[in-house]
Amino acid sequence: MQQHKVLLLAIASVLLAMVTIQSGASIAKQLFPVIGPEGTTALRVGFSALMLWLVFRPWRHLPKGRNWRAVIVYGLCLGGMNLLFYLAIARIPLGIGVALEFTGPLAVALFSSRRRLDLLWVALALGGILLLLPDMRSVDALDPIGVLFALAAGACWAGYILFGQRAGNLASGGTTVALGMTVAACFLVPIGVFNAGSALLSFEVIPLAIAVAALSSALPYSLEMVALKNLSAQSFSVLMSLEPAIAALAGFILLSELLTFTQWLAILLVMAASLGSTLSTQKKPAAAS
Repeated sequence: MQQHKVLLLAIASVLLAMVTIQSGASIAKQLFPVIGPEGTTALRVGFSALMLWLVFRPWRHLPKGRNWRAVIVYGLCLGGMNLLFYLAIARIPLGIGVALEFTGPLAVALFSSRRRLDLLWVALALGGILLLLPDMRSVDALDPIGVLFALAAGACWAGYILFGQRAGNLASGGTTVALGMTVAACFLVPIGVFNAGSALLSFEVIPLAIAVAALSSALPYSLEMVALKNLSAQSFSVLMSLEPAIAALAGFILLSELLTFTQWLAILLVMAASLGSTLSTQKKPAAAS
């Protein structure tokens, strides 16, 4: 019974983490008319870095010498992922942005394997992307620049995963995230100041920015740590496959973003590709033993 409760708590933690992340993105999108995506990213990353330093106190385990290289590249990928994603959802619906961005980690999983079954997941993912690509003849066509920003954010997400693994081997997960977020803040905050100026210090903006930082970084990272201690990597990845749908629902509830049937189908194809890739990848070691 106790183990059952722990499992339910872990699953609830993952789901709540995804809800908070997409809720934070929805709030962030409401800041775009005031300070733009660049200013919103700067405040989110800046406040997130402060929160993570207070929680994880990374100054106790700073990398040395060449080890900083992996941390810096990881931080650049982290910052690029955040900025490009916000630039994307300023132009396209939140759920579609997340689905397109999801192609980054999906590509990492698929390129690491050489099995024929993976061709199916590639086909599903490509099918979803093709359905989301802008049809310039349609009045309701997606902004092509927004689509490109989302795909670029996915590429940064792939780099975030690859270099995050290297940087994570140098220190604890919390320390790595705090240092990576600090690197991201070092180049994103000046960009935000340049684009938004004194509007970043508005009394209307600061409370929302703190909420975005907490919902998008501090709280979900803590919840995911709880989950990872009690869930297998496979179970965690399967649950994460729900994120595009949760993002679409958050966009509908908080931003009144309506998606067409085709767009929902595209999101489901990307989710199916992620789910199938996760399950088949995890089964491979078991079959070989």
